[in-house]
Amino acid sequence: MIRDDGWDSHAVWEHSAAVRELYAARARGEAPEMTCAAQAAELLAPRVRAGETVLDAGCGSGHLWHSLRSRGIPAEYLGIDASATFISIGRAHLPAHGLPADRLRVLRIEDLAGEADHVVCMNVLSNLDNVHRPLERLLETARRTLVLRESLGEGARHSWVVDEHLDGGARLKVHVNRYDLDEVTDLIASHGFTPRTVVDRRTGGEPEMVIGHPHWWTFVVAER
Repeated sequence: MIRDDGWDSHAVWEHSAAVRELYAARARGEAPEMTCAAQAAELLAPRVRAGETVLDAGCGSGHLWHSLRSRGIPAEYLGIDASATFISIGRAHLPAHGLPADRLRVLRIEDLAGEADHVVCMNVLSNLDNVHRPLERLLETARRTLVLRESLGEGARHSWVVDEHLDGGARLKVHVNRYDLDEVTDLIASHGFTPRTVVDRRTGGEPEMVIGHPHWWTFVVAER
């Protein structure tokens, strides 16, 4: 029998109660602010004008909304994520903090079309099979600014590994990729943006172990 739940059944994010509980706490504003969310908001702050849109691509439960709101950034926030579970968590909790539920949508980056003034994408593309298609979707969407945080460095490294932290002994694999920084910035520049790299505040440019594998987190701020 053929089914249509292949994404959900193979996505590591759908197989961790701990992650769901953390994302709910973030949506409720009860978990500590993520350092990368704070840094992304601060990078956006001088660039966002009143009424402009900020698209959070791979938003999880939409916790970046708290970082924008607490800093008085006058953005119309929109969030998309491939995980219906994460979006449902955000829709349940963020309206109490001023974000209408319909600002969050279940949508893969690869299926994205349209425009937003500013686009943020953090800790997402490094877990996809490759960077080119989703990054181009983000660049085609961003009218003014793209703020990107991914595992980037000198030379690319691609891994397809078992996530050992899932519930019920699930043996599911996930991409853990480092993309070549020059290749990424060249692609960004080819779409009419001027990219600059910013040292990640949380890690200071040093690799961080996530699910037992190193990630070289780096911010790229790209402006038209």
